Amino acid sequence: MEISGVISAIVIGIVIGVLGRLVVPGRQRIGILWTILIGIVAAFIGTGIASGLDVADTKGVDWVEWLIQIALAALGVVAVSRVKLRR
Repeated sequence: MEISGVISAIVIGIVIGVLGRLVVPGRQRIGILWTILIGIVAAFIGTGIASGLDVADTKGVDWVEWLIQIALAALGVVAVSRVKLRR
């Protein structure tokens, strides 16, 4: 993976993290840095899952890959938010 690929993955991860946070109802008690980190991780894992399901490279926008990434980000936001609430 080239540096441009890593930078684009980080930018996409930021977008995915914010979208994942918007999907979760209610107030999340995590900061923006946690949201960005969760989004980046969700973007990488979601791309791997989409590749495994053979839906990562389609003609046009890869909607299924985006939905997988956003769902993973939402799950990550909920998990981290709940862990922070217990402290």
